[in-house]
Amino acid sequence: MRQEVLAMLRSVIGVLIMLTQPVFADPALECGDAGSQVDIGECVAEDEERVEAALAKALSFALDAAEELDEVTGRSAAAPALEAGQKAWEAYRAEHCAFVGATYGGGSGTGIAIRSCWTQLGRARIDELMRYAG
Repeated sequence: MRQEVLAMLRSVIGVLIMLTQPVFADPALECGDAGSQVDIGECVAEDEERVEAALAKALSFALDAAEELDEVTGRSAAAPALEAGQKAWEAYRAEHCAFVGATYGGGSGTGIAIRSCWTQLGRARIDELMRYAG
């Protein structure tokens, strides 16, 4: 019964996380009405913070589900695989977004581009993790 309630709670929270995500794919476009480039940068930073918080929750849900699976099956495979995959994804995101920033040639939009990249990839990772969160 406890597992069923937890699964239902995870599903509801997952839907709520996804519903709170803006419609646009590009955080800089979402913040385009913020005003100056400084204002857009602050808006993108706030978006990134919200996505990072949601990402931590989604990872926690997925890890709980993986640990539960390992417990039920008597194996120790799902949770370590998720943890290794998360580390690899974090390294990919850091390097890819550094590349995206480099394409701005050191211009004033570099920081916005990097933060937007982190946010876009974070949203995609949340969606992926929630598929396995129970």
